[in-house]
Amino acid sequence: MTEFDYEELGLVAGLEIHQQLDTETKLFCNCPTTQREAAESVRSFTRYLHPTPSELGEVDEAALEESQVEREFEYLGYDSTCLVEEDDEPPHPMDDEALELSLEIAQLLSMTPVDQAHVMRKVVIDGSNTSGFQRTSLIATDGEIQTEAGPVGIEDLMLEEESARRVEETDSGVVFSLDRLGVPLVEIGTEPDITSPKQAREAAGRLGMILRSTGSVKRGLGTIRQDVNVSIEEGARVEVKGVQDLEGIENIVRGEVRRQAELLEISEELQDRNAAVGDVQAVSDVFADTDSGVIRGALDAGGAVKAVPLFGFDGLVGREIQPDRRLGTELSDHAKRHGAGGIFHTDELPAYGVTEEEVVALRDAVDAGEEDAVAIVAADTETAELAIEAAADRAAVAIEGVPEETRDANEDGTTSYLRPLPGAARMYPETDVPPVDIDPAAVETPELLDEKVDRYVEAYDLDPGLAEQVAFGRRFTTFEQAVEQGVDPALAATTVESTSTELRRDDVPVENLTDEHFLDVLEQVDAGDLAKEGVGEVLTVLAEQPELSAATAIEEAGLGAVDEAAVREAVREVVERNASQVEDEGMEAFSALMGEAMGALRGKADGEVVSSVLREEIQAKL
Repeated sequence: MTEFDYEELGLVAGLEIHQQLDTETKLFCNCPTTQREAAESVRSFTRYLHPTPSELGEVDEAALEESQVEREFEYLGYDSTCLVEEDDEPPHPMDDEALELSLEIAQLLSMTPVDQAHVMRKVVIDGSNTSGFQRTSLIATDGEIQTEAGPVGIEDLMLEEESARRVEETDSGVVFSLDRLGVPLVEIGTEPDITSPKQAREAAGRLGMILRSTGSVKRGLGTIRQDVNVSIEEGARVEVKGVQDLEGIENIVRGEVRRQAELLEISEELQDRNAAVGDVQAVSDVFADTDSGVIRGALDAGGAVKAVPLFGFDGLVGREIQPDRRLGTELSDHAKRHGAGGIFHTDELPAYGVTEEEVVALRDAVDAGEEDAVAIVAADTETAELAIEAAADRAAVAIEGVPEETRDANEDGTTSYLRPLPGAARMYPETDVPPVDIDPAAVETPELLDEKVDRYVEAYDLDPGLAEQVAFGRRFTTFEQAVEQGVDPALAATTVESTSTELRRDDVPVENLTDEHFLDVLEQVDAGDLAKEGVGEVLTVLAEQPELSAATAIEEAGLGAVDEAAVREAVREVVERNASQVEDEGMEAFSALMGEAMGALRGKADGEVVSSVLREEIQAKL
């Protein structure tokens, strides 16, 4: 992708990081925060959501557009689902654990907490909240993080409830799962201090490290989401939702800069041509005998073909603004919001079964000349009318420049239109939750992960690479607890990181292993009841049968520790079987025989003990 001069273009960007907190219960009820499988649901119910005015009687533009598409929302409930999640009971007071964690994060970001947290309602009618709004509260303001390109200010930290998890799209609407709804979530918003894609990635990485430093945030796909606000000097602020990884952030910023730069060039050209958008017209007659499958299907079902002339747009509707995305794709995104499959336009026709003769007839029907383009939608009459009007509105905006809007991050680094940017009318007070007084003095500041790395190296003599793996891994709290209980630091570190990784690569379901499993196994090693060489095998048994204790898993694996007499007997048998090799090679036979001896003992004995005994037995034969 082309690299721009971001300073010359006037790039400014900001981040919004959304991170789920790993608390026992949800933010406004006592339900657990564990994820469930949709197949576990025990009931469901449906809702239709509509926008409501704010306290000042205003209706949010984004919510209004969302409501123009009538959709049914189905919600899957579980044996743990309560009336608060179903919006049939008022919310409970804010969860203390979530508030304390959010204050820890605020301290790590050098932020100033508010004196009192007030809960607000944020209108959301895309179905992701049963109530039609999301509850959110400002916790702290005015922080800062450092990047190589300079400081990035942190504007605010919000504590809010997570939305419901989207399960599937249906013909009538969307199915959501209530297991995620209400999980505590912090939203961290930066100032627009970011001036390059690389800095955006670095800032997001730094924020992610700070969040993980608490040891109390959820990990895994979907537990952290990044939104990116991007604009260039003559463009507009665009919010890109749902960027999943750090590399994606860099690609999204770079791609959005290109999109805005291309749209500005298109706008300049359209203005030079005195471009304009004409009136929507019915053109079904033009396609009465068409062989186009899409158009034929719409007409045969009693639908219609609607068209809009785009005067001065010829050649520009098909101009690429992102990889495999054109101005026509932008128009199509808006049409799709109203239920159409998309649009056709004359920059790409004849194609899709539409003939050259039909294109000529289409131009004639709407009085479009050679310098003009025409966009059409084929669908049922109401959908076609709404969709072509939406496409026409977006074409008119293209003459002016870049619109402010919210966009969705695609996997290929491009973006697609979601909705207008929300406005102030989106927020109003939540009257069912009392304010909470905040006492930051009662909260201890966690140790940053990069500080942990240094401490692990210095205090435990860990290799720097292993220390970093442990500190940035999911089980640093398990490691620290094991060391506090007297377990050898190198063994604890290797077990929670290297051994876990090896088992995962062997398709062992390590996700079934709890902190207690690891601590129990390490305690068995420390007590001399299990050789460290058997740790992987015992963890495998526990992963497959998590209800077992470590002692039972050791028995099931046949790995009970053996005494030195048994080790010596097994080693002597190995040496006797390889007597000729020992006679020929002497101590040089040690390496080959060591592997055989360890295999014979199957992890029942410590490798250092086996090594010592083997050396003695080989020496006795010489």
